[in-house]
Amino acid sequence: MNLTSPSQVKAWCIERGFHPNKTLGQNFLVDANTLEAILDIAAVREGMRVLEIGPGLGVLTQGLLARGANVTAIEKDSALAARLAEELRHPNLSLIAADALDEIKKGTCDGYDALVSNLPYQAGTRILLDLVLRPGARPETMTVLMQTEVCERLAAMPGDGKKRGLAGVLAQLDYDVECVREVPPSCFWPKPEVGSTVAKLVRHHRNDNVPAAVRETFRALAIRAFEHRRKQMGSIFKGVMHSTLRPEQLTNEEWLALAEGLTEK
Repeated sequence: MNLTSPSQVKAWCIERGFHPNKTLGQNFLVDANTLEAILDIAAVREGMRVLEIGPGLGVLTQGLLARGANVTAIEKDSALAARLAEELRHPNLSLIAADALDEIKKGTCDGYDALVSNLPYQAGTRILLDLVLRPGARPETMTVLMQTEVCERLAAMPGDGKKRGLAGVLAQLDYDVECVREVPPSCFWPKPEVGSTVAKLVRHHRNDNVPAAVRETFRALAIRAFEHRRKQMGSIFKGVMHSTLRPEQLTNEEWLALAEGLTEK
């Protein structure tokens, strides 16, 4: 089956009575140009240890293997996992039929060079943040196809208004985030109702020496602040700071300085 042919992908699903699951965010990439663009953006090379979450029918998996990557693919849907096990037998492929969120907690996703995925739309943000927040699971790069709105939130800088939020603050502690390429709905089957973008997150290592205790304070402060994002920081943290800025206006350096000061106390 040609996985970049919408008609063949649709026929395979119909023949087997398989219905893409909206709850799992199953929208299969069926565009060869976008596939190659993702592989190029990820700079996939021979021997690279790649984690793929939500491989679906395996179009990206095939591309990764063709470029010589060693791939671990985690698929939650049992029907798709069975298809991958049957059709994509390859010495450089390790397939795990499980929920990626569970596997991240178990440490299965630790130690990879890169994450390259068409992430499930419903769980994409949580998957990324779970990887970011777990020290051993932070790959050097993460190249992911995701909702445009989510990408914009992850990349948003101070002053970007409502786009700047908790997800971006947490991700940018360890990653530089860029929205690289927009992907139209016609590149998927079924066509999603939202816009899609290829995002690239590159680990910057500027905060590698930040202690775990400070990181935990950083996270707790950000969560609390964005629960009251319309308020000024001085109002949210009375007696601690007197800033008239709102949470989305602070830089990550300012968040980190606040966390360091409170952790020391």
